[in-house]
Amino acid sequence: MNWWVLALRLAGLGWYVALCIVAGVVAGFWLDRIAGTIPIFTLLGVVLGSIVAFWGLYKMVYPLLYGSRHSLRTPPHTRPGTAEDPRSQQQSDD
Repeated sequence: MNWWVLALRLAGLGWYVALCIVAGVVAGFWLDRIAGTIPIFTLLGVVLGSIVAFWGLYKMVYPLLYGSRHSLRTPPHTRPGTAEDPRSQQQSDD
């Protein structure tokens, strides 16, 4: 992989995190204005935006760190075709 492709991916990750947090703040501020509360929904928006941002960041960075063959749903020790994979065990009909 070229270095500039990796640089663009990392820049995209930064934009993703920033947009998630800003969207949470804007939505919280908007809800605060509607409900007449002062900082409650804005703070909740910051927290929820941060959680969404870092969960998405984790899901996007995991394949870069551990390779595209690994999936978040399938741990490496139970990959299809390995001896530990329960699906690869042949079951008898009796």
